[in-house]
Amino acid sequence: MYLLIIAVPLLSAFVAGIFGKFIGQKGAPILTIFCIFFTLLCSIEAFKEVALTGTPCYFKLQTWMDSGMFNVSWGFLFDTLTVVMLVVVTGISTLVHIYSMEYMRGDPHLPRFMSYLSLFTFFMLILVTSDNFLQMFVGWEGVGLCSYLLINFWFSRIQANKAAIKAMVVNRIGDFGLALGIIMIFYNFNSIDYCTVFPLVPYFINKTFLFLNYEVDILTTITVLLFVGAVGKSAQLGLHTWLPDAMEGPTPVSALIHAATMVTAGIFLIGRCSPLFEYAPYTLAIITCVGGMTAFFAATTGLLQNDLKRVIAYSTCSQLGYMTFACGISSYNAGIFHLSNHACFKALLFLGAGSIIHAMSDEQDMRRMGGLKNILPLTYSLMLIGSFSLMGFPFLTGFYSKDVILELAYAKFTISSHFAYWLGTVSVFFTSFYSIRLICLTFLIKTNAYKKILLHAHESPPLMAVPLIILAFGSIFIGFYTKDMFVGLGSAFWGNALFILPKNMIFIDAEFVPVYIKILPLILTVCGTYFGFSSYKDYNLKFLYLTKMNNKLIYTFLNKKWFFDKLYNTFVVQRLLYFGYHVSYKYIDRGLIELFGPYGLIKMLDTSSLNVSRLHKGQFYYYAIVMLFSIIFFYFIIICTLSAFNFKILLLSIFAVVLL
Repeated sequence: MYLLIIAVPLLSAFVAGIFGKFIGQKGAPILTIFCIFFTLLCSIEAFKEVALTGTPCYFKLQTWMDSGMFNVSWGFLFDTLTVVMLVVVTGISTLVHIYSMEYMRGDPHLPRFMSYLSLFTFFMLILVTSDNFLQMFVGWEGVGLCSYLLINFWFSRIQANKAAIKAMVVNRIGDFGLALGIIMIFYNFNSIDYCTVFPLVPYFINKTFLFLNYEVDILTTITVLLFVGAVGKSAQLGLHTWLPDAMEGPTPVSALIHAATMVTAGIFLIGRCSPLFEYAPYTLAIITCVGGMTAFFAATTGLLQNDLKRVIAYSTCSQLGYMTFACGISSYNAGIFHLSNHACFKALLFLGAGSIIHAMSDEQDMRRMGGLKNILPLTYSLMLIGSFSLMGFPFLTGFYSKDVILELAYAKFTISSHFAYWLGTVSVFFTSFYSIRLICLTFLIKTNAYKKILLHAHESPPLMAVPLIILAFGSIFIGFYTKDMFVGLGSAFWGNALFILPKNMIFIDAEFVPVYIKILPLILTVCGTYFGFSSYKDYNLKFLYLTKMNNKLIYTFLNKKWFFDKLYNTFVVQRLLYFGYHVSYKYIDRGLIELFGPYGLIKMLDTSSLNVSRLHKGQFYYYAIVMLFSIIFFYFIIICTLSAFNFKILLLSIFAVVLL
């Protein structure tokens, strides 16, 4: 059963991709949906066996690499963390596959699209089930590859090409850090297997190595490099720029990338490597601060975005910040709890956005919508549930995980944790504001859409509506039913899957934080909801113009995403392009390589042959002179190579040849 979880998505991706034109536009979706649903059933069974009964499963298939001390096997680890991720990944993937069958109907490349979705799921399953760092890195790179293929699925669009390349390049930076971290782990631990590395971590406390004449802590360096990988994949501040641009792909791709697969890989990596991070307190402080800043940055940026999918994308970035600083305060279980809850309501929001775009003839600008509450009543209700869950409205799924993260951050009582707490708490207000803004601009205000589009607007067909309804139930009930199991006091649910040092366990302390600290996020949620509704209930184009004029600097700053793209383009991209053309290409590629390479050699031979050909006068004594000097030259070379070299014999020999 465990191997089927891995093999079936790969089989469906292979069949749909290679034989898609034979099984047709209907056969490929049905095949992939059946395979992923079967994988979901196996994952649920694995969850019952491993998580609920406490029986982890470890097994190895065969040796992959064996060279001296470097021994890597194809092995799989099924513990509580793994099976939770399996249920999340396969559950969301199944619903996205079903949704895509209708959403992408009529696309001539539908079999290829379904193949990519299944391949994406396969690589994510490889990532979460691996029992060593190298195999995990295979899945890590695989989801990066599939994200490129899916974002660039409509490859005839130049913006899709740019977004896919940007996602690939930005992720390469994080992947480079992760690769260096894995190399350092092998160099110090002589192994990359989890079961070998993690028990040995306490023996490396306060161990250092010399780097540029500085003593550097080994565990801090390793964990920082691993976190760089997580920053790239989970779109934390600094390497976040690829995430909003990934919206150029089809909407089901956005739901799969942002809800359950690619962006959650970084959070999973931190949780899986908790035995390493627990002994690196400086790295945990860095993680906490970066997570808090990411949550605040993305929440403020989402305030004034006008693209429907970009608003939800920035909310993903903000929620990933909450998960990250939850891991930074050693509350890995709270981070994974928010990850699983977030998968439900974020998939609901993205697929709901897809229904709106589908109904509005591919229109994504919220300023050209409005008045859809009566035209799309089901989508309106479901988007409202997803938005309130995202805001952390009481008794919905998002409330149970987001509020507990903020309480734990305050209860940590460190500078970094309180820094993250206040940024996260203020971000709650902005999250509520842009969520209500999205609802108002899309559904509640007087319509700004074209009449022709409104006449053809329609509610989602059943194959698109059923996944939304299932996700809506998850967005309401999942948090309530899993809270005690995931983050309850005294729960032994996680077993050895997550490691927390006793001094870092703060769940009891979180119960005794002041009451105003606990209710402050709720107050800010209500305030954000009120201000968002009051600001946009009477929205029109004149209101937009006045808003821009009265708050031009603030509007431009937030709408342009804090000018991160501008800074990168000006100070990084343009300079690299200048170096690549004027230095690398002109002086290295066209200079040194062509001068001393095959092109230069051919040019030199052509020049030499041209000069030699000028000696051909057609007269015998010219050729005789050339032959004579050639004989002398080669005779000189032979004499010089003899062991008994005598200069007098050489002169006599040359004189004799000349006389001849």
